[in-house]
Amino acid sequence: MECEICGKPVPENNPIRAKIEGSVMVVCKECSKLGTIQKAPPKPKFRQQPKGKKQSTTRTRNYSRNDEPTEELIEDFEVEIRKAREAKGWSREDLGKKINERVSVITRIETGKMTPDTKLTKKLEKTLNIKLLEEASNVDLNQFINNSSGERTLGNIMKIKRK
Repeated sequence: MECEICGKPVPENNPIRAKIEGSVMVVCKECSKLGTIQKAPPKPKFRQQPKGKKQSTTRTRNYSRNDEPTEELIEDFEVEIRKAREAKGWSREDLGKKINERVSVITRIETGKMTPDTKLTKKLEKTLNIKLLEEASNVDLNQFINNSSGERTLGNIMKIKRK
């Protein structure tokens, strides 16, 4: 078993699970410092169905590659939104009224503290007459494979932001 961030070996009998940036991953001791260590998940207890009752059938949805978003927000969206708003001579209040959003939402988007959802992004594009969504490109992960281990890990692909 390997660390999902750096690729170092992790003991299989006692792997360390850490929550890093909202994701629980199996990591080595060194990488566990980047997040908070999680307890082992509790083992599910077997519950017997009462006799005579029918098991409920829940439908599970299988997601395919076609369900992935085809468009993604441009990298410097906050700057583009502010420039377009200022070019039209509008205040944040004016823009908020035109797209039916609060001024605080416009402020948080322009400062980069909030990422607009697809619906809000399309409203901003239409009102400001700018392009905020671009076609999502498929990344070829083979170019990021670390030559030493040959495995794909997050550390091979991403830059780790140290606090």
